[in-house]
Amino acid sequence: MAVIKPFYAIRPSKDKADKIAALPYDVYNREEAKQVVLKNPESFLKIDRAETQLSDEIDTYDPAVYQKAHDILWEMVENGSFVKEDKKCYYIYELTMKGRTQTGISACASIDDYENGVIKKHENTRAEKETDRINHVNICNAQTGPIFLAYRSNSVINEIVNIVKKEEALYDFVSEDKVRHRVWKISDETQIETLEKAFAGIGEIYIADGHHRAASAVRVGQNRRKEHPDYTGEEEFNYFLSVLFPDEELMIMDYNRVVKDLNGRTEEEFLGKVSEIFMVKDSGTEPIKPKKKGEFSMYLKGLWYSCTIKPEDIPTDPVDGLDVSVLQNKLLAPLLGITDPKTDNRIDFVGGIRGLEELKRRCETDCVVAFAMFPTSIQELFAVADSGLLMPPKSTWFEPKLRSGLFIHDIG
Repeated sequence: MAVIKPFYAIRPSKDKADKIAALPYDVYNREEAKQVVLKNPESFLKIDRAETQLSDEIDTYDPAVYQKAHDILWEMVENGSFVKEDKKCYYIYELTMKGRTQTGISACASIDDYENGVIKKHENTRAEKETDRINHVNICNAQTGPIFLAYRSNSVINEIVNIVKKEEALYDFVSEDKVRHRVWKISDETQIETLEKAFAGIGEIYIADGHHRAASAVRVGQNRRKEHPDYTGEEEFNYFLSVLFPDEELMIMDYNRVVKDLNGRTEEEFLGKVSEIFMVKDSGTEPIKPKKKGEFSMYLKGLWYSCTIKPEDIPTDPVDGLDVSVLQNKLLAPLLGITDPKTDNRIDFVGGIRGLEELKRRCETDCVVAFAMFPTSIQELFAVADSGLLMPPKSTWFEPKLRSGLFIHDIG
């Protein structure tokens, strides 16, 4: 059973939500984050990436950066930019992008559920990225970026969401990237109790996005338990900030690959080798998107090719059977010599939100071949996590991105 609790949210005042809400901290490099904050001084990036408020000479991971984040956050609480809820509530968070809507519940999940496997992972985390967010959460004494969780749709939860969404929204704004964000508060005791019981009946919850934020929040919670051996389990540090979405509403976009050389082969030699492994069809100069699992598109020397994986070459293993795994194991490693895509600087990854034209552009600048993938499905993600396995890097790209700064969880 999953423990998904309401919480005392710190959230923006109604008139500032649209200005404060920001894309996740890891979407930007340092200079990009700095430019965002220069353009919008109230952006939550000035807290999530507080190096934007300090001299460029100061290292991104300097202790002064985390202290600055703490100071700005609590100053904004003091001056009324953020308000502190006086009651534990759930929140409905709806995002609409290009006519498609997904609706989640903002709540707190249990670090014990993360540890015991009720909350399932599908990616490895990197120690240096964890350390950054551990320091941020610990010094700020708050979790500022929600973890994107998914669960199999539940009719009881859906019913409450549909009822509450008929009320006036707490926030309703359109961000610069044309995504509409709406938030409602669930403060009715009966609805809160019903939601808590409904989540308790769900056996598995999955991290869709935010593995590093989740791991960091859990680590801080574990450390605070050591500091407070008399803890009861009810303290706020035992829980981490999340937004939970039903599987049927989620969209995973393609996560594409571009490679800088052909490992010593000419274009003709490379195409010949690819044609031995996959069923390849010349599609001309017009970009072509894969239409189903088992297909990918390849851009090489100004032309697009439709490539189909031979049915007998698709493994039944939930990880090896992913299209990104087949491409890696059948082509990238044996033909291009890319055995570790996490560390090989000859390969780069392009989120599907950038479109196929970005693949063409990269091949006209710093790369020679591109591969457009069919998106990994949410069911494939669940199957990998249920098997206790891990996906290859850059297997999923979720859109739209949750905004940071709309919900903050005080763990003090």
